[in-house]
Amino acid sequence: MKIDRLDPPRQFSVKGVAINHVADMHLDKGEMVTFKTPSEAEYDVTAKDWGFYATPSTNGRLKNHGFRTALARSEQTGMRYVLLVEASKMEAFEAYCREQDMVVDLWLDEDV
Repeated sequence: MKIDRLDPPRQFSVKGVAINHVADMHLDKGEMVTFKTPSEAEYDVTAKDWGFYATPSTNGRLKNHGFRTALARSEQTGMRYVLLVEASKMEAFEAYCREQDMVVDLWLDEDV
């Protein structure tokens, strides 16, 4: 794994939301990185020779670590996003969706 830290971070905003791009990570196949929230919820990304496992199992590992997984869409642009939501922060997520004019098309952590 190689990490390129951006110092100072690249700062920009998307639809009024401030973003600080702090690093680029380069993973070789078979390498995994775990991201943790302040509440210790975990999210893994694993590199494969064909691309990435962008998320752990949505109805298994993510759910067991307190995440809901949403397939959401911008009502303005039609762009689709996979969003991981801490189950304890649903109210903040719903407010964000209203602000950003997004709708959840499908919860991927539920059996369908």
